[in-house]
Amino acid sequence: MKTEQELKNIVKSKYAKIAEQGKTENASSCCGATTTSNKVYNIMMDDYSDTDGYIADADLGLGCGLPTHFAHINKGDTVIDLGSGAGNDCFVARHETGVEGKVIGIDFTPIMIEKARINAEKLGYNNVEFREGDIDNMPVSDNVADVIVSNCVLNLVPDKQKVIKEIYRVLKPGGHFSISDIVLVGNLPEALKEDAEMYAGCVAGAIQKTDYLQQINNAGFLNLKMQKEKPITIPDDILSKYLSKDMIKEFNTNSTGIFSITVYAEKPGTKNTKPKLKLAELQDNSDSCCSPNSGCC
Repeated sequence: MKTEQELKNIVKSKYAKIAEQGKTENASSCCGATTTSNKVYNIMMDDYSDTDGYIADADLGLGCGLPTHFAHINKGDTVIDLGSGAGNDCFVARHETGVEGKVIGIDFTPIMIEKARINAEKLGYNNVEFREGDIDNMPVSDNVADVIVSNCVLNLVPDKQKVIKEIYRVLKPGGHFSISDIVLVGNLPEALKEDAEMYAGCVAGAIQKTDYLQQINNAGFLNLKMQKEKPITIPDDILSKYLSKDMIKEFNTNSTGIFSITVYAEKPGTKNTKPKLKLAELQDNSDSCCSPNSGCC
């Protein structure tokens, strides 16, 4: 069993290589990390091309959902994207939050940060920034974000509970998240779970769906909702690297399911808003030097 740091190093090394691959190669593999399939279709990712704010150069084909589509981002919001890659979800979020808002992307792979910053500079987006760091120890202060999004990243982190606690910490009271991720129903074959490349490829690092949702509840979040769920099928030519023909047949016919889910939840509390004066308070200003009868205004 590899240590937490060893697993992080595996993921960092693999995603540094992924940053240099094309979208087509990434999209036809498992989160870009494994040998590509000869079947020409996307295993996990959803199509962003019709999404407002989409920037093709920032899309490496690594996602498993469209979290920004479900995130209820408002103008002026501060949004954090966990595992921001080349910046795709950040730029979509920026379209929603507008120039008056702010978007922060966090990624622990230096080359991804570099690519994202170059993309932001080309676009002239001064309110989008990218910070290098671990999402289980975010380089962000407490109570900063109105919204957090993430696309197929939490499954890559060994200590998912730690990430969920960090999400709770950096969200403002009343803030919320929308996260797309990979989860399991049933147990993976040991050959898949033990392979480092499959860990970097999302699947081996995924946990049971019930455990995933329970960890969110345990962190104190409210109004947990499943916004989207879709089954994921790994092509046989990828599975054949790890399993025999008989094992592949058994894997494809047993009760084990691999799913992409998009989950929403809220941090308790109410967002700070500028208090509105009641009509009575507006009228009860007879002692003010600028009351209607004072003649000084």
